[in-house]
Amino acid sequence: MRIATSTISDTIVRQIQQLGTQQSKLQSAVATGQRITNPADDPAAISRLINLESERRSLQQFSRNSDRALEISQASFSGLQQLKKLSDRATEIGTLGAGTANPDALGAFAAEVDQLLEQAVQLGNTSFRNDYIFAGTAVDTPPFAVTRDLSGKITAVAYAGNAAQVDIALSGSSSIRPGTPAATNTGIGDFINRLVALRDALNSGGGNAVAAVQDDLLASEDLLVDSLAEQGAIQMRVEIAQTQQRLRGENLEQLVSTEADGDLASAIVALNQTQVAYQAALQSSANIMRLSLLDYIK
Repeated sequence: MRIATSTISDTIVRQIQQLGTQQSKLQSAVATGQRITNPADDPAAISRLINLESERRSLQQFSRNSDRALEISQASFSGLQQLKKLSDRATEIGTLGAGTANPDALGAFAAEVDQLLEQAVQLGNTSFRNDYIFAGTAVDTPPFAVTRDLSGKITAVAYAGNAAQVDIALSGSSSIRPGTPAATNTGIGDFINRLVALRDALNSGGGNAVAAVQDDLLASEDLLVDSLAEQGAIQMRVEIAQTQQRLRGENLEQLVSTEADGDLASAIVALNQTQVAYQAALQSSANIMRLSLLDYIK
């Protein structure tokens, strides 16, 4: 049977090209450590890698959410902690004021409460990253609107925020509200107004008037303590979520590595074998292509 010279040449060239392509892939695998360079290398593995990458991106977003939730909770906790210190001092002043009728002492206590009032309003209108933390979701407006008398002293505050809370997803199935609830926010307003009542009671002569304010101040203190405990629990939950996210992220990295990373030792052996076969094919083709009709006649 006669085989056309062109057919022989085409077959040889095709085989050399296939060996060249295989050699190129193996060189890439050795250089990058990756066994997959395009979808055709392993379609099933590519599908799994796409799913893993999608989950990894979602996990990265949840991780950013957790960081944001923790920041909000920490800022809220800090503000509440400072308000608790003011509450402690106000309660102490109330106790001292109820036990004295000295006008000078009462005036001094009233002046100190005025300073506590200013600090309380400042803390109540604390902002974090340009968002007011005790305003619910109305973060663009100071939550506590202040009324002052002609001398500039605070006479009352009104809550200007709302009762909504920001909901932040920690995973595909769970979320958290890291900010303070409406009861806490309005309770801060009540605390400030009770400081006003304490100051006025001290200015009016102390005694029974101050004692009457004490119960309300203690109720505000209880609210602040409960709110601090709640924020502590929120931070713990977020930190647990962050730990879970970190562990899942490490697991995803391992799964991606298992799917995509090549066996370097095996790839080097295969590359050497392919290079030997490639050189042998080139040498054989050179010898075959040199044959002519005279070679067959001989």
